[in-house]
Order: sequence, then structure tokens, then C-alpha cells
Amino acid sequence: MSDPGSVSGGTGLEASAAAGVDQLSHVDDSSQKQKKPRSLWSDAWGELRTKPTFIISLVIIAIIVLMAIWPTLFTSVDPRHADLDKSLQSPSGAAWFGYDLQGYDVYARAMHGARASLLVGIFATLLTVLIGSTVGIIAGYAKTWIDSVLSRFSDIFAGIPFVLGAIVILTTLNAPTENPGVFRIITQVVLSIAVLSWPVAMRIMRSATLVAKQQDYVKAARGLGASPLRIVFRHLLPNTVAPVLVYATIALGAFIGAEATLAFLGIGLRPPVVSWGVMISESRDYFQSAPHMLLFPAGFVTITVLAFVMLGDAVRDALDPKSR
Repeated sequence: MSDPGSVSGGTGLEASAAAGVDQLSHVDDSSQKQKKPRSLWSDAWGELRTKPTFIISLVIIAIIVLMAIWPTLFTSVDPRHADLDKSLQSPSGAAWFGYDLQGYDVYARAMHGARASLLVGIFATLLTVLIGSTVGIIAGYAKTWIDSVLSRFSDIFAGIPFVLGAIVILTTLNAPTENPGVFRIITQVVLSIAVLSWPVAMRIMRSATLVAKQQDYVKAARGLGASPLRIVFRHLLPNTVAPVLVYATIALGAFIGAEATLAFLGIGLRPPVVSWGVMISESRDYFQSAPHMLLFPAGFVTITVLAFVMLGDAVRDALDPKSR
């Protein structure tokens, strides 16, 4: 007969062992959950949330976007209401930014002008990135002679000075005495900026594609018989979009500044369009007598461009593993 004490002792040992196995399994499960690999984008988001420059730039951009979508949240004054009796009056409690030559409220026009300036920047950036990324990924993945042809084609546009090219394009499309409609002139300015700027996005995408197509996962997909389109959209594009995204963020601010430059030269947006560039253009002859006409819209352009540049720098640092 077996000893009851030994039986009970054996049962206790088995129970302890089972409990230990359960604890180990829970520890293994928790460690596996903790060691779960994170994607580049999740790591970048975790890095961005700790950057003051990212938070500050995001707040500024959010305010600018809110101004563009709902300008009536910031002012109830009609930006096209003119009162010649108040022409060139300085800032006051009734008009925070003063009045321009025609008696327009500069503050109201600055709030409403955000929409046109931001629209030009957004659509010009989207079109530039679309053209440049498409040509760049084709040049980077295709055969040598296709790459050479597309690269030389982009060099032609890259060699054209921006201001000179924009003057030629916009003066060719519009006669000197012609006043095009709002939609037409915005479309022409967007196309002009995109046509003269896409080579930069093309070079960035081409360089990223040349690196990515040498990776093992691309070679494996090619060896398994994947079609070129599947390789491009499934393997190359997700791994090459990060540098183009950084460029697009910085370029958006630069294109808002470009819109103001073209409007100042008299070949970009023009009345009746209300934009920061148009306001700067209208103030160039009155800076000494009414400096507020220039300072406030120019300040909005400067702050907006700076915000997008700060955002782009933060995103670039977050997406670059070597910087961490």
C-alpha cells in the first residue's frame, strides 16, 4: 500500500508544477506581446508626439486650415465691403489690422484670404507629387534606357528658373489686358507651379526606388513571378513614400509663398480673388503711408510657410531611423 502522505505530497508537487507552467506561459505571452514588432509609421508617430516643434507647427496649421474652411468664425465682416471714408486708416479697435486703399477691412480679407492661398498650395503639392512620384518610380524600376530618357526629360524642366518659367506660362495663357475668372486663374497658377516643380519629387522617388528594388523582398517577389505592377504597388510604393511625404510637407509651404510671389508680380491670382498674395500685391505702392497693408498678410504667409517647414523637418527626423 502506498503512503497517504506521499500521495498528497506528489499531488501538491504536480499542482505547483502546473501553476508554474501556467505562470511561465503567461510570462511568455506577455513578453511576446511586448516584443511585437512595430512599423515605421507607429515608431514615427511615437517620436513625433514628443517633439515640441511638431506640436507647435500642427497647432498653427490647424488654425490656418480652420481659417480657410470657416473664416466667419474669426470675423463677420464682408471682405469685399469697401468704405472709402476709411481708406488707409491705421489699426484700431474697430479694425484690428486697419483698412486698405479701397477701404477694405484688412483683418477680414486676411481671414478670408487663407482659403485661396491654401487651396493653391494643396493642389499644387498634390499635382507635383503625383507627377513626380509616377515618373520617378517608373524611372527607378524600369530598364536603363527608360531611366535615362525620363531623367534627361526632368532635367529640362529642372533647368528652367521658376519665376521666369511662371512668367512665360502665365503671360502666354492670359493676354495683358485680360482678366481671367477665379477658377481659371487658380487652375493656371496650380498647373504652373506643378509643371516647374515636379522634377524634385521625381528625383526623390527615383532615388528611393533604386534603393528599395535591391532589397531581398523585391527580389523574392520577382523570383516568384510577381508582375511589375504588383511589385510597384505592393512592395516598392509603401517603402518609398516616406521621403516624398517629407518633401510634400515642406513644398506645401513653399508653394504658398510661390503663390504670393506670382501675385506680387501681377501674373498670379488677382482681384476679385482674395488671397494673401493679392493683398501683398495691392500694398506695394503704399508701404510708407500704410505699412499695415503689407505687414499683416506678409506675416500670415511667413508664419504659414514656417509652420510647414517645421512640420516637414519633424516628420523627416521621425521617419529617419538613423536620427534616433
